[in-house]
Amino acid sequence: MLALAMVGTTAAASGPTLGSRDSHGTDYYLSLGDSLAAGVQPIGDPNDLYRTNAGYPDQLFAIEHWFDPSLELVKFGCPGETTTTMIDGGICRYPAGSQLNEAIAFLRDHRSHVSFVTIDIGANDFPCQTADCVPAGVASIEANLPVILAALRTAAGPGVPIVGMTLYNPFLAAWLQGPAGQAYARLSAAELVGPVNGLLRGMFEAAGDPVANIEAAFSSNDFDTLVSLPGFGTVPINVARICTWTWVCAPPPLGPNNHPNATGYRVIAIAFAIALERYELGVH
Repeated sequence: MLALAMVGTTAAASGPTLGSRDSHGTDYYLSLGDSLAAGVQPIGDPNDLYRTNAGYPDQLFAIEHWFDPSLELVKFGCPGETTTTMIDGGICRYPAGSQLNEAIAFLRDHRSHVSFVTIDIGANDFPCQTADCVPAGVASIEANLPVILAALRTAAGPGVPIVGMTLYNPFLAAWLQGPAGQAYARLSAAELVGPVNGLLRGMFEAAGDPVANIEAAFSSNDFDTLVSLPGFGTVPINVARICTWTWVCAPPPLGPNNHPNATGYRVIAIAFAIALERYELGVH
């Protein structure tokens, strides 16, 4: 909790810069992506694909709205969305046919009134959760993400921040299963999620877009710092954070579930706020 409080203090300090944008009437924050953008948690309404109003877009909006009272949140996130379905549609229903087309239409209709866009996408592109499926997922992201980012940039114009994100690593929870699980947790950081985060970061940066460093916020690659995890004893900080900030270590019926809880979504929201501030300051 101390670490979260410290991160929260950092984000709060970013407010005056973020709130310094000129406001004329209504400004919009457009949120795009998959289940994370929809705030999915196992406590959500199953009739609404487990969406909640405690996701990172809702919490980032609360931070930014404090500094820009004219800001409104528009959420297009679709649980299960991949880079392919974001372009082609097929999971969630949109008047424009796909989430990308819907976003393009919104950006064109509200051009010069969109303060910023956030997007998380790519985690669902992998057909399985082993190293064997990494090449297929990488190929999908490499083919589709540049198309998505270019289309959003064209529709939004040159001055609108489009902020992407890296991924946290739910496979770290395997650490709690003993020596074999610990080996798998290390492998997941080195050969699964770690390389994918490198790919995502590189592609967002190549498009000139800032990146919320969720990988770092969750200390995903830190196996050396040891902390106490209630009920499990001493574990690496990355394991403690994935268990504390998501539902992946929760017992049935709510777990194991890879989605963040409200605290985890706040950590993600703060990382986006920091990325926005760095963009405003021209820090890369």
